[in-house]
Amino acid sequence: MSYVLDERINEKLKKVFAELGFDTAYAVVKTSDRADLSDFQCNGALALAKSQKQNPRVLGEMIAEKLKDDPDFAKISVDGPGFLNFVLSDEMIASAMDEMTTDERFGIPEVKNKKTIVLDYGGPNVAKEMHVGHLRSGVIGESMRRIEDFIGHKTISDVHFGDWGTPIGMILSEVISRDGNLDKMESYDIATITAFYKQANIRCKEDESAKEKARIITAEFQDGNEAYTKAWRHIRKISVDAVKQNYQELGVHFDLWLGESDAHKTCFEIKKIAEEKGLLEFDDGAYIIRLDEENKPKPPVIIEKSDGGFTYQATDIATIKMRVDDLKADEIIYFVDKRQSLHFEQVFEAVEKLGIAPDVKLCHIGFGTVNGADGKPFKTRDGGVMNLKDMIKLSKEKVGESMPKSGEECSMSQEELEHLIEQVAISAIKFQDLKNNIASGYVFELDDFANFEGKTGPYIQYAIARINSIIRKNSEIMPGKIMITNREERVLALKAAQFCNVIMRCGSEKEPSIISEYAYNLAQAFSSFYNASPIKDAKSKQIASSRIALAGLIRDMLKKLLYLLGIEAPEVMPKG
Repeated sequence: MSYVLDERINEKLKKVFAELGFDTAYAVVKTSDRADLSDFQCNGALALAKSQKQNPRVLGEMIAEKLKDDPDFAKISVDGPGFLNFVLSDEMIASAMDEMTTDERFGIPEVKNKKTIVLDYGGPNVAKEMHVGHLRSGVIGESMRRIEDFIGHKTISDVHFGDWGTPIGMILSEVISRDGNLDKMESYDIATITAFYKQANIRCKEDESAKEKARIITAEFQDGNEAYTKAWRHIRKISVDAVKQNYQELGVHFDLWLGESDAHKTCFEIKKIAEEKGLLEFDDGAYIIRLDEENKPKPPVIIEKSDGGFTYQATDIATIKMRVDDLKADEIIYFVDKRQSLHFEQVFEAVEKLGIAPDVKLCHIGFGTVNGADGKPFKTRDGGVMNLKDMIKLSKEKVGESMPKSGEECSMSQEELEHLIEQVAISAIKFQDLKNNIASGYVFELDDFANFEGKTGPYIQYAIARINSIIRKNSEIMPGKIMITNREERVLALKAAQFCNVIMRCGSEKEPSIISEYAYNLAQAFSSFYNASPIKDAKSKQIASSRIALAGLIRDMLKKLLYLLGIEAPEVMPKG
């Protein structure tokens, strides 16, 4: 029998519904909306009333009568027009907790219908420093990768590097303008290349001839010019190395480091398939695929521009084909700014028309922007977009201010303390992002970074470290059979019992904020439990052992929740 509480109750209800000749599809409970009245509730009697042609309250009482002698229920009542309310026995709750302590998955079964899911997040570009706009894609994507893995799917994460478009031609043009050739290219580091790109960007906006020169170089590079290709390889390598360093610090993982360049050859296949299916049109010098406009007007997808270059849309379509053919994807999920929603609508519709991803689910999870106090996208003091490296540095400095100094104030070495500061700083950045609904933008609050109270990453990290300290201080007490002896224990155990539903709901809705909210509430419930439930001074050894076991379970659950958010859990956490 499952030890997930609502599943246990559902099994009992299904048996009773079947005995009464009721449709068992309605034998489902949910966590009660009124925790002061019951633990779980079932609205099945109301749904059955019409088909059974009876008063729903009468149906509810029939169901309750069948379950009244079940020792797993302390109370069953029928309220209002026919709501079934269940109060569980303390013994049933405690037995579920006992079983959870021996299961590292905490009751979550692996999915039976396992899929191969390709997750596309990150999307950085060559020769450009990563900024706060890249933060959300990486952080959200990494969390969902871990969640899908934990549920049991096979995941493949791809950074989808922007390494093939006009910026390459702009950089090469700028270097040639300054040096006369590309001979020095391989001596330039990422900072120098980035400076070249910034200067080229300004020049191309002001000078039409410079823009045209960059366009011509881009076309020649994409056609295989050897000198340009050699220079591009250097630009790509140092750009990827810089991006990897940023993502490594953020704890963001990618299985694949493919880019737009890897899809270039497949773009020719896409053009050919479109032509064979009669979808390709020549319009104003470009090759396009028109989209259906019955529901709303949509611009056509441009496959090839008038200069012979393939577009971002063509590259994305080609990439989907590669992911289906080479990776055998059942589902492809994009974590990209919601302002790109029209782009993905166009790409997905074109893919459907082309028939290159049959039975493959394509999904764009659009996120809002990271904003400053003025509600506008977050910028530096001089008005530029805040880069990711500086954001991480700011967070570390803020966290460092709240930490004790190594030596007399703290037994940790300087190296250990610096590692802890990094863990807390990254936690602060990630949790501040992931506690918000994906689709919403949020205000970046630097003052929250070192906040060990409230709904923050450091608060939950500290809760875990605190439980570790409690267990160490009571090391002579061995974990035992869990018992429910007071209200706070009961509330904590019922909150812990929601773990499975929270994770499965998060996977279904692709919304990590569900986990963030739950982790915070679970940590709060533990704090209330500990304040009301002494361990060393418990009334009996059995109760002390029970409370140590429950504390260990909550610690392990909180660590798993943080892991699913991509956050590390320090063993100890001194505060200044």
